[in-house]
Amino acid sequence: MVFKRRDRRPLWKIVAGFLWPKGGWGRAFHYIKHRVRRLPDPPHRIARGIFAGVFVTFSPFFGLHFFGAALVAWLIRGNVVASILATFFGNPLTFVPIGVLSINTGYFLLGLRGPKDAELHQTLGHSFAEAWHNINANIWALFTDDRADWSNLSGFYEDIFFPYMIGGIIPGIVCGLICYYISLPLIQAYQNRRRGVLRAKWEALKTLKEKAGTKADAGNEGDYSDPDSKQ
Repeated sequence: MVFKRRDRRPLWKIVAGFLWPKGGWGRAFHYIKHRVRRLPDPPHRIARGIFAGVFVTFSPFFGLHFFGAALVAWLIRGNVVASILATFFGNPLTFVPIGVLSINTGYFLLGLRGPKDAELHQTLGHSFAEAWHNINANIWALFTDDRADWSNLSGFYEDIFFPYMIGGIIPGIVCGLICYYISLPLIQAYQNRRRGVLRAKWEALKTLKEKAGTKADAGNEGDYSDPDSKQ
C-alpha cells in the first residue's frame, strides 16, 4: 500500500499517541484551528460544521463521531470537513467531563438515581469497556458454537447508554452554539483579512506589470525616430 508505514508501531505507541499526540494537544489544537480557518467555504457554513462536530461529541456513539458529525453537518447545511475536525473537541482530556455532564443530565431528565460523581467516571469507563467486550463476544459467537448472550447489554443500555444519549443533547446544543458564535466572527475576520492581503498582492503585481509595460512602450518609441530628422 502507498500510505502504509514501513515500520509498524507497537500497540502501546498507538495508544500513547492517541492519549498524547506528538507535539502535545496544544500543537494539535493550533493545527486544527489553522485547517478550519482555511476551509474554502462561507464562514456561516464552517461555523455550522463546528457546531455539528461539537454537538456529536456529547453522544455515546464512540467510534462513530466522524460519521455522526458529517450527517448532522449535512442536515443543517454545514461544512462536513469542519464538522469532522470539530469532533476533536472530544479527546482524552475532555471525554471524562463530557461523559459525567451528559449522564448526570440524563439521570436528572429521566428521574433516575445514578452513582456519585466520584465513582461515575470509573463506572462509565468500566461499563463501556465491558459493553464492547460483550459485543465482540456475541459477534464472534455467530461464527462459532458459542452462545450469544445479550442480557448484559440490555442493562448497560438502560443504566448507562440511554441516559448518556438523552442527557448529551442539551449540553451538546449549548456547547455547540457557544462554539458556533465564537468561531463565526473569528472566521469572518480571518477570511476578510486574507482576502485583503490577496487583493493587496494582486494590486502590487498589477502595478508592476503596468510599470513594466510603460517602460517597454517608452523604449519602443525611442527606437522609431523620425526619418526626416536624419536628412
